[in-house]
Amino acid sequence: MKNTTPKADIYTRITNQIITALETGVRPWVKPWHSDHAAGRITRPLRHNGEPYSGINILSLWSSASVQGFTSPIWMTFKQSKELKAKVRKGEKGSLVVYANKITRTEENENGDEVERAIPFLKGYTVFNVEQIEGLPERFYEKPEPRFNPVQRIDHAEAFFKDTGADIRHGGNRAFYAIHPNYVQMPPFEAFRDAESYYATLAHEVTHWTRHPSRLNREFGRKTYGDEGYAKEELVAELGAAFLCADLEITLEARDDHASYIASWLKALKDDKRAIFQAAAYAQRAVDFLHSLRKPEEKAA
Repeated sequence: MKNTTPKADIYTRITNQIITALETGVRPWVKPWHSDHAAGRITRPLRHNGEPYSGINILSLWSSASVQGFTSPIWMTFKQSKELKAKVRKGEKGSLVVYANKITRTEENENGDEVERAIPFLKGYTVFNVEQIEGLPERFYEKPEPRFNPVQRIDHAEAFFKDTGADIRHGGNRAFYAIHPNYVQMPPFEAFRDAESYYATLAHEVTHWTRHPSRLNREFGRKTYGDEGYAKEELVAELGAAFLCADLEITLEARDDHASYIASWLKALKDDKRAIFQAAAYAQRAVDFLHSLRKPEEKAA
């Protein structure tokens, strides 16, 4: 089903969706809904073939699921539902996702030579949650068992963060990343109300850890505590933690000490409709980098 949504409208629609959620006090990347389908755990939104979405599409579909009350993480296009001999229920409203790519164009430079120029483009298309579709094979409606029992799942998270090689220190009552000495500081494990809270907080700080010049060299022009660049980095870390928690099957809850950034995020998103796309892209890059550090036997598990 062809979609001719203009690029500017794609940025505006998705950004406005997230702005609306933030203005009501809901962060779309923090679990604001009940996820029965995934046995009580958050997962990344999934395509009909089980492939997870990435970047801005995670935020867009999490937000849409929250607003419409969906518990299933699985989405597909109208055409894909037809191919499965199913039918989108009449009156159902689809959700916007985007596809980014580049086309190559041959142009003539100032010397009269032909050169190839890559032109990025963004295409929007519509998907429907399986709860909006009738007649799909039963596997799309089944509630899967968790991949790990609580002990195994936490062991899995422990191994993931160990593989990063980050210098993680414990003590005190603050969680932060110190860039110049290059270490992550965490309160003692026992100080957290449960294991998931510990690993979710660690995911946030280790996302910050990726900004070091020796890794992804992410800056945003930060000069002082609490400035615009600082708020942008906090947004990237929040999204990175959300993506990681989905991958590790850990429930992410809002941290009270980050609530003060919402006003800054709202201003940034209202001023620049591409800001949330950029933040999601930086977060995805950080998460991909962290996954790349996993040991081969962990990747195969």
